[in-house]
Amino acid sequence: MEKSSKIYVAGHRGMVGSAIVRCLKSKGYTNLVYATSATLDLRDTAAVNNFFSQEKPEYVFDAAAKVGGIYANNTYPADFLYDNLMIQNNVIHAAFTHKVKKLLFLGSSCIYPKLAEQPIREESLLSGYLEPTNEAYAIAKIAGIKLCQAYHKQHGSRFISAMPTNMYGYGDNYHPQNSHVLPALMRRFHEAKVAGSPEVAIWGSGKPLREFMFSDDLAEACVFLMERYENPELINVGTGEEVSILELARLVAEVVGYQGKITFDASKPDGTPRKLMDSSKLHALGFKHKTGLREGLVKTYEDFLAKVDVYSTVKV
Repeated sequence: MEKSSKIYVAGHRGMVGSAIVRCLKSKGYTNLVYATSATLDLRDTAAVNNFFSQEKPEYVFDAAAKVGGIYANNTYPADFLYDNLMIQNNVIHAAFTHKVKKLLFLGSSCIYPKLAEQPIREESLLSGYLEPTNEAYAIAKIAGIKLCQAYHKQHGSRFISAMPTNMYGYGDNYHPQNSHVLPALMRRFHEAKVAGSPEVAIWGSGKPLREFMFSDDLAEACVFLMERYENPELINVGTGEEVSILELARLVAEVVGYQGKITFDASKPDGTPRKLMDSSKLHALGFKHKTGLREGLVKTYEDFLAKVDVYSTVKV
């Protein structure tokens, strides 16, 4: 990419998309285009084609998606499957139709089987059953990967796919039910601190192991891959480090300043027992994350505090 290349960031208001915009601007890219969901519904095929026809982007970062945690994925599977299929199909096909030079599609670590061999290698895709609680989202993302590969195989399109691990950072979703585990814990501990609650219950047993990456590190990886990676085979983007949900909860409580007791709600699901990405391919290319978990949590909590009034009135 040239610094003046026209770059479209789909999903630029989301946690990952906004981080990609910040990263591109910091590196001197000056010709960025994006549209809000109010002005461009990415589920609308005609609207997406019109946008590509008018803007004529040369490069596309597809970070647009309907996302949520275990509760949201399990409760609204039709929404997660339909919306994500429509969004990515429209963006990817429009990128082909309008001769975009290169596209990066962002998937998710949930594409891999529930009981995949750990750490999870890219070759594990479609080697077993998915985690039932987020199956709809996973199927949509798998379809996006395969669509990118199909355009590469049939038409030679430079469409690549990156699979990020669990993300957190600036602009995360802190909804008490529909958010992912880390922002959900941050909000719960903050509200417990403010209310003086003696204890906070976390979902499940606290035993599952998870990997977390700061969103700005993912953005750096995405720009790195857009500049240097040409293989149509998907590539994992992670830290190679994992932590139990209980350890995570204790660290979040420490950062927030909550000193009460942590208990467990066994009626809630654990999800996948362990999910660590094998990011050795990315590391071999020369990329490593920069932000440690505690440092990232401190930055994220500062961002949360700046927006706490908004999150306290959030609706489903």
